[in-house]
Amino acid sequence: MNILLIGAGGREHALAWKISQSPLLETLYITPGNGGMDQCGTILEIDTANHQEIISFCQQNSIGLVVIGPEAPLVSGLADDLAKADIPCFGPSASAAALEGSKGFTKDICRDYNIPTASYGRFTDASSAKDYVAKEGAPIVIKADGLAAGKGVIMAETIEQANEAIDNIFSGAFGEAGAEIVIEETLIGEEASFFVLTDGKTCLPLATAQDHKRAYEGDEGPNTGGMGAYSPAPVMTEELIETTMKTIIEPTVKAMNDKGCPFKGVLYAGLMITEKGPELIEYNVRFGDPECQVLMMRLQSDIVPALKAVANETLDQISLEWKNEYALTVVMAAKGYPAAYQKGTEIEGLANINRMEDIEVFHAGTIRKNDKILANGGRVLNVTGIGKTVMEAQQKAYAALSQIRWNDGFYRNDIGWRAILLERKSQN
Repeated sequence: MNILLIGAGGREHALAWKISQSPLLETLYITPGNGGMDQCGTILEIDTANHQEIISFCQQNSIGLVVIGPEAPLVSGLADDLAKADIPCFGPSASAAALEGSKGFTKDICRDYNIPTASYGRFTDASSAKDYVAKEGAPIVIKADGLAAGKGVIMAETIEQANEAIDNIFSGAFGEAGAEIVIEETLIGEEASFFVLTDGKTCLPLATAQDHKRAYEGDEGPNTGGMGAYSPAPVMTEELIETTMKTIIEPTVKAMNDKGCPFKGVLYAGLMITEKGPELIEYNVRFGDPECQVLMMRLQSDIVPALKAVANETLDQISLEWKNEYALTVVMAAKGYPAAYQKGTEIEGLANINRMEDIEVFHAGTIRKNDKILANGGRVLNVTGIGKTVMEAQQKAYAALSQIRWNDGFYRNDIGWRAILLERKSQN
């Protein structure tokens, strides 16, 4: 089978790495790709915003499956256009992708289907939003309604910070994503990520993970797209997974069917484990980044049959096996991220890591130029280790990081700290 993978981030590199191992694969095409993905398949230059160009390529190259990695092409309706051309696609329709494309849309579904989540309000003007904040008090969470690359969420500790966030969003800090604001109560607990495949009928749980969203050690600093992750998440017991399926995932899938836009793809639920149990923070309609990297490291089974089954609505015939190990990834980012950063700086030492066991380096914001790897984004590399414990996976990842020479990069030194504390307690 020929497969076309769309995307350029660490998530897509991890998917490409896993797909390339499938005995069902003939040729893997990747667009636009990055500086490391040419090791997994053939890199193409296709305008991913031009849906007809993608369709024509698929028809001319006998593509049996298109895998859409990032959220933007999904929200823009690429899956819909591929379906009209009878090209199998892994990824939801534009109407179903509204679960990520509009936080207000998702909150309203939670309200209508009794899905546990934070209380909230939706606003299209600053005055009403500030009145709501004054009534609810702080701390409080301010969110741009639309897609903001993981940066449109502000945890306001004071009313003044909340009002400033409201003004910033409505003044265009996140472009069209900030045309509407969702304001939520602050949930108290431990965050976890939960992933499920669904073809609109069958729900197949994948795995759990935890990520580190803050830029600096000790979970300090601004929110980012993610500075590291590990899987599985110790907080997500089998009982909590079962509760999440019954109270959050299954009602959501039913809601989307009721609305006439069945969800086909991967549902990524960001959860807060509170005293009342799991509550939904938000949905993403694609694999997480950097969570996908640790999931792919742990997945024992061939991923291609599962992706194909989602597209063909035959997921009830699929089961997946997972390695009984922990995976941990550390993000190397450009200095200045998530604010302004420099591009074009050279990264050296990656060849040394290729010889290390239980380590994979997934490229994100890189390009290959004259056989050199250059930084080309904010989050640049995902150095990923696997081991029998979180601590072992962490030690392997940081040993690999020590081989990389890149003066213009930085990373956190404490990825996995919460899980490692639990491991140490259990050993005492």
